Parts: sequence; structure tokens; C-alpha cells
Amino acid sequence: MKIVDTHAHIHFPRCRNDLEDIIKRFKENGGVFLLNIGVDIEDSKKALEYAKRFGFYAAVGIHPHETKDAPQDFLQKLMELANDENVRAIGEIGLDYYRNLSPKEIQKELFQSQIDLATALGKPIVVHIRDAYEDAYEILKNSELPDPPGVIHAFSANSEWALKFVKLGFFLGIGGPVTYPKNDRLREAVRVVGVDNILTETDCPYLPPQKFRGRRNEPSYIRFILEKIAEVLQIPIEEVAERIYKNVQEVFL
Repeated sequence: MKIVDTHAHIHFPRCRNDLEDIIKRFKENGGVFLLNIGVDIEDSKKALEYAKRFGFYAAVGIHPHETKDAPQDFLQKLMELANDENVRAIGEIGLDYYRNLSPKEIQKELFQSQIDLATALGKPIVVHIRDAYEDAYEILKNSELPDPPGVIHAFSANSEWALKFVKLGFFLGIGGPVTYPKNDRLREAVRVVGVDNILTETDCPYLPPQKFRGRRNEPSYIRFILEKIAEVLQIPIEEVAERIYKNVQEVFL
């Protein structure tokens, strides 16, 4: 089985002490694709550095939490990073009204400008949305998007929202929360959109599957996410993994 992790932060401090072992476990479990994600300019540089070190890919962008501190020339800096052949997406970008670490208007402004950059570069976007689905959807719906548009990272809304984003051309990023016992809403969204519209992710070191809750997440745990998706859709795990790898090829390769 080919295993893919379309959203990880392997360069974050919680992974560094045993990173070689983390990558080894991922590859031993069938790991063939990993997208390492940046959250600001300097972090994006690290994300790309670590991705290249292990033969994977990166996304560069400014996370909504970090938008208030973005340098004036952030678009030029992102464009320079995005010229590297290992950079396969702009992200993670979006809106986060849960913590509101940056003012909403600044979040919206930088979200739009990074969407426009991605479209100009012909690269998909990795979209972070938390407690901001209505505003994020309106921005995306009214924007010229890359083709294909990209992925809604850590999708956590209901089936109605799932279908809206799929209609825009997005894949849904499904990770550890799909395994949580009380998360029937997410499993229903998976059932409604089907495997053709899903990408697997860990958000490593965050959001581990139920079996590892309270511990650090890592890319090798993708298998537990695949198992739950296969259970929900009532199709063999091998079929799920094969289709998701094809989805990755469509978006990032």
C-alpha cells in the first residue's frame, strides 16, 4: 500500500529529536509522499529544507495566526520560495476565528492575496479554516482558484459544508479526528463525499488518531486513518489507499 501524508510539520521542535526514526517508520509503513507545511516566511524556509532533506515536498505560506506579523514583501518572499521544484502548494493559508491571534480583516486580506499568488503560480492551496467556514467559503467561491484548487486542511464541518467545498473542486483533508469516538459528523462527511474527494493527513505533531491521543502524532499513523475511512465507506483499505494516492497525483504531482 502507498501511504500519503498531505499535511505534516516534521520540522517542528517536537519531531526533531528522533526525526530520522519518524521518517524511517513512515517509509517502512508504505510512505511515499509527504507534504511538509510552512506557517510563516522563516518557517516555510525550514519546511522546505526538511522536505528536501528527506526527499519529500513542501508548501509555503502564512498561517492566519501569523498574518499580523507578515513582512511587507511577503508575497515576493513566498514567490521566491515557491520557485523551488519541491514546493508543490501555497499553504497553510486561511482564516482562524477560534483563537483570533490576528485581526480578522488582516487574515482575510492575506488569505486573498495568497490565493491570488497561488493561482498566478499555478500551484494548489492548503486551506486552514477554524470557526470561519462562512467567510472562507465566500472568499474561495468569489476567487479565481488554481486548477485543481487544493485541499481544505483538517476539515471539521458537516456534510453540507463538505459538499460545498467539493463542488468548488477542493479535496477534504482527513486526519486523526475521524477516529475519535464522538466524531460522527466527520465520518458522515467522509461517507457523503466518498474517497474520490479525500486526502489523508496527520497534521503531525498534532491531532493523533484515537489510539495515540495525548501523544505526539507522526506520519506513520496514516494507516489508522485509512482503516477508519475504509470502515466508514465499507471498501477495502487497499482500495482507499490507492485512490487517495491518485488524488495526491492529481493535486500535487
